[in-house]
Amino acid sequence: MPLPLNYKGMNLECGYRLDLLVEDLVVVELKALEAIEPIHEAQLLTYLKLRNTWLGMIINFNVKMLKDGVRRLVNG
Repeated sequence: MPLPLNYKGMNLECGYRLDLLVEDLVVVELKALEAIEPIHEAQLLTYLKLRNTWLGMIINFNVKMLKDGVRRLVNG
């Protein structure tokens, strides 16, 4: 889903892309990585701030047990 961005009066229609947006409340980022790094959390927090949404999740599919690859982030 495109996430429009307004920067110093310029509208960027497709500045960022969200993987999933659930019920217009939860931003979900899907990954397939060795480990979730702080840069991935920063990316999700940026999306939350731009959308003015408070809840986000990162789901990493490169783990043995899927529950070990889920990280929940709250904005604010």
